Amino acid sequence: MEPYGCGTLRTGSSGRVAGRGWILLLATPRGAGGVPESRPCWSRWRVRTLIRNIRYGLRMWRKNPGLTTAVIATLMLGIGATTAIYTVVYAVLLAPLPYPSPEQLVMVWSKVNGHNNGISAGDFLDWKEQSKSFQQLAAWTGGSFNLATQDQPEQLAGMRATPGWFRMQGISFLSGRDFLPEEGVSGRDHAVILTYRLWNRLGANHSMIGQAMRIDGEPYTVVGVLSPGVGDRFDFELAVPLAFRPEQINHDYHWLLTMGRLKPGVTLQQAQADMDAVTTHIAAAYPSSNTGWGASVEPLQNDFLPPQRIRNLWLLLGAVGFVLLITCLNIANLLLAKGAARQRELAIRSSVGATRRQIFAQFLTESLVLALLGGGLGIGLGVGLLRAILSIVPDGILPSEANFQLDIHVLTAALAATTLSGLLFGCAPAWYASRVDPGESLKDGGRSGTGTGSHKLRQGLIIGEFGLALSLLAGAGLAIHSFWNLTRVDLGVRTDHVLTFRLEQPHGRLENPEQMNTYNQQMLRVLRSAPGVSAAATATGMPLRGTSDGMRFTLVGGPTYNDPSQRPGTGFQSVSPDYFTTFGIQVVKGRSLSEQDTASSVRVAMVNEEFANRYLKGVDPLQQRVLIEQVIPGLPKLGPAVEWQIVGIFHNVRYGDFRDAYPEVDVPFAQSLSPNVTIGVRTAEDPAAMIKTIAAAVHSVDPQIALARIRTMDQVKDESLGEDRYTTVLFASFAVVALLLAAVGIYGLMAFAVSQRTQEIGLRLALGAGRQRVIWLILKEASLLAAVGLGIGFAGTALVGRTMRTTLYGVGTMDFSVIASVAVILFCTALFSSYLPARRAATIDPMQALRTD
Repeated sequence: MEPYGCGTLRTGSSGRVAGRGWILLLATPRGAGGVPESRPCWSRWRVRTLIRNIRYGLRMWRKNPGLTTAVIATLMLGIGATTAIYTVVYAVLLAPLPYPSPEQLVMVWSKVNGHNNGISAGDFLDWKEQSKSFQQLAAWTGGSFNLATQDQPEQLAGMRATPGWFRMQGISFLSGRDFLPEEGVSGRDHAVILTYRLWNRLGANHSMIGQAMRIDGEPYTVVGVLSPGVGDRFDFELAVPLAFRPEQINHDYHWLLTMGRLKPGVTLQQAQADMDAVTTHIAAAYPSSNTGWGASVEPLQNDFLPPQRIRNLWLLLGAVGFVLLITCLNIANLLLAKGAARQRELAIRSSVGATRRQIFAQFLTESLVLALLGGGLGIGLGVGLLRAILSIVPDGILPSEANFQLDIHVLTAALAATTLSGLLFGCAPAWYASRVDPGESLKDGGRSGTGTGSHKLRQGLIIGEFGLALSLLAGAGLAIHSFWNLTRVDLGVRTDHVLTFRLEQPHGRLENPEQMNTYNQQMLRVLRSAPGVSAAATATGMPLRGTSDGMRFTLVGGPTYNDPSQRPGTGFQSVSPDYFTTFGIQVVKGRSLSEQDTASSVRVAMVNEEFANRYLKGVDPLQQRVLIEQVIPGLPKLGPAVEWQIVGIFHNVRYGDFRDAYPEVDVPFAQSLSPNVTIGVRTAEDPAAMIKTIAAAVHSVDPQIALARIRTMDQVKDESLGEDRYTTVLFASFAVVALLLAAVGIYGLMAFAVSQRTQEIGLRLALGAGRQRVIWLILKEASLLAAVGLGIGFAGTALVGRTMRTTLYGVGTMDFSVIASVAVILFCTALFSSYLPARRAATIDPMQALRTD
């Protein structure tokens, strides 16, 4: 035993310790345990004391391997989950961007009616010329490129960026350079920059710089290869210069994204004021297109994340925080139980002079040692959990710049969480241990020393644990119910036996509208004649993904708008006549589009039910006409507004996350052409097995084109639900962990209570109490604790529901069916966990129990 007294032994008149017949002969070194008589170096003494406490704590935990393993494993799980989720939240929401001076990087949006939009080419050029707050402004847009290969064309995701886009962000090059200013001029823009992963896939040849490669059927010179790292996390594989042709420069068509780097010392507020002045000047110069349009200057961080996604990340961090708190309560209960079994030891230490402060410090040190052991293992577990989490996150959900690594910031947070956990679960046992009355603890073998105080404290911890568990389970139940509702939404399409893919034409390949129409008709004719194909259709958008354009409109004979930006908006796409048949979309009124709706016939349109309900109430929809600007085929440009006669109404088709229906206008493809389309093919058999057949049919018409984004409609549906699915899976996982911890907690409490009440139970049995009566007594106590905890947790469910309300679909913030279900699950868990200790109590031998000291 380590000396813990200050050298003075409190005894009775006969030299015995009060209450027991023991003589303690402890050789206590000068100054050990209490305050030393002479201490030349106070800090050195404190370090020695801390080291002694740690050594003693390690010896104690080695003597109790079962308890030590349970505590470390429990804490490892809590710290591991917390570390994994915090790594994601930190990388996405808190970490600085991996660029030089990232605080200077901003996104600059066109803004109308409080919403951010892309900008037009004309606006970008005017912003660049007139603004005074930026070192540089750069624009870019996505794109697809057909890369010539030995076998067949391969379509790659790419981007078009104005020269200096990479240099502005400080993205480094493995070899080569950024685009030069002269390469941003139309006709001199045949240069390409490769990402490291594409360069590596093409052979990793360093002599590739300066060589030509065929992209979209034309030679492009490789001028640079990005360094591995940030560039490989982008969603493009190659970049070409964005060079505006004269016909692209207008103020109507908003299709570009713009990033800027602020000048040193310029604040966001100053840049915003500067852009307000610039957009006001542009609106005065171009009132027909720019009235009501402003600009918004925002930090680059999280700029592309929708608010709901950000809320989901914070909710997940809050959920894992609940798990960690439940973990701490559980461990505190285990340590309290162990502390009660050590009361005789504590009484002896107190008798030989150890102060309450010293006992408190010893217990707290033991808890922190356990916390560090569990936390260290938890960080290792967190690495594995992080990989598992990232493996289920759908592509495009998290920003490409995010670096999901356990860097110094994450490790510091994990250490802080570990230390805080040790304090949380260590303070209660340490406080109770420091208040032990040595005289009472040494009477009758220390049986009275167990007291009711620690038992009530453990009961309180269990109640709190059940309250937290109910709140977390209710949140998971709401998420599951919401996801279930999303899977049951009427999507407006039949997803079975449909294969979809994109055909992206190289620029300039199909410029003539007649060429586009002939090409499309020939492609559909060949696809329909392919074996196993029952229907094929073209659309500029994609069911369940989104329409190709958002357009503003006015109703002929309806309200007029002096401010064009105040006109209502709608989704807009052009489709071939078989579109509704191929995708199983129901026409609810009027007629569908037909082959007779040609470029030379009356312009017609179909609208969905949402459009009719929102904008055509009280009138006959089939008698209405809408005015919408023409989309110029192959160009980011709008033509004059033309009238479209509404001839039919179709059932709503869901897009995006399926939560809301949006107004939509579909027009005949022949009357609004585009070189880039989505093609849907309905098959008689498994569509995935038809990919080679369909690709062969496409290449029989056009051997130079590549099929891109090949998906079955069932896959499209699953991918659209991906974000909700992974969020629900994580919530449910944390809830299961909380349920298990609550079960372990109440099992531990009941098992300890049975061990402490052995004599009482033996006496009851000896006096004639039935074994069922004993079981009932144990279960009754567990039921009462669970019921009180669930009652307290009910208030927590209301708070959780209100916090999650924006992420839920078809579920109220207080869904009583969910709350009742999880409450029943928790209550049954409490009864089941308590039954084993109760049954053990009922099998106690009364005579043996009464002999127990």
